[in-house]
Amino acid sequence: MSEVWLAAAAVIAGFIGLVWSADRFVSGSASIALNLGLSKLVIGLTIVSLGTSAPEIMVAVSAGFKGAGDLAVGNAIGSNLANIGLVLGATALIAPLPVQRHLFTQEIPVLLAVTALAGIMLFDAQLTLIEGLILASLLIPLLWMTVAYKKKHHSSEEENTEIPQMLLPRAISWFVIGLAALLISSEILVWGAQKLAQAAGVSPLIIGLTVVAVGTSLPELAASIASALRGHFDMALGNIIGSNIFNILAVMSVPGLIATTKMDTAVFSRDYLSMLALTLLLVTIIGFSLWRHGASAKIGRRFGGLLLLSYIAYYGLLFSS
Repeated sequence: MSEVWLAAAAVIAGFIGLVWSADRFVSGSASIALNLGLSKLVIGLTIVSLGTSAPEIMVAVSAGFKGAGDLAVGNAIGSNLANIGLVLGATALIAPLPVQRHLFTQEIPVLLAVTALAGIMLFDAQLTLIEGLILASLLIPLLWMTVAYKKKHHSSEEENTEIPQMLLPRAISWFVIGLAALLISSEILVWGAQKLAQAAGVSPLIIGLTVVAVGTSLPELAASIASALRGHFDMALGNIIGSNIFNILAVMSVPGLIATTKMDTAVFSRDYLSMLALTLLLVTIIGFSLWRHGASAKIGRRFGGLLLLSYIAYYGLLFSS
């Protein structure tokens, strides 16, 4: 088997391993927290929310230590683009997504602030230790504020987060197995991605923006489409906004924490500005829907198609450059 095919097989195996191990890791972690007396609401807002970004975080750690921090930055930016353009766009084409008013007053201002901060960090096409620390340090207070607010204003759907009931020894076992498998899978994926980048003659940044970003977004796409088909999509929009915030704070910060990461200048002028544009487009759509329809606001098929076309246009920009 040639090295290219071996690298492609490693990427696929890495994705499969990340999906399987992330599920076990989150189940074990959440069950441990439940055994220790934490409420389902708090577990859902912290452990489960962060756990869904575990594949991206582990890939970022592995890439950072392998000197491919730009792959991790590309993964964070590419995942945010895919979440908005691919996941939300495709899901809205299947069924209209309800828009909650609180998104415009709580989650969206945080997303815009974090996105603007990421732009300041990426303007010089590098991430330093100080910049990584700034991004990562915002994560804990943000989680604390989210939990504090949601305890006072939460929905029954948020309170009924599904968490597997396990005895503590079994929960700890799955936590350890899931964590170990996450580490191994991320190592395999990053190795394969680096080899593919070398074979294609492109930077790891491009592989992170495309292959790795889409691959780590596929579970969210599958889950969102499945939920839409079953009619369970009330929290889809909020989950994507939360995921994009985590990607910037918890994933993009990692390579800077490990070592100063220098990237192609296009990471700002092409990739970051595209992420910013798609984020502002989503915010505009949400604001317009709330202004036009109030409590019954939705992101319908027309807007879903617009998001998806915008994502396709980004790929045109990426490959043309």
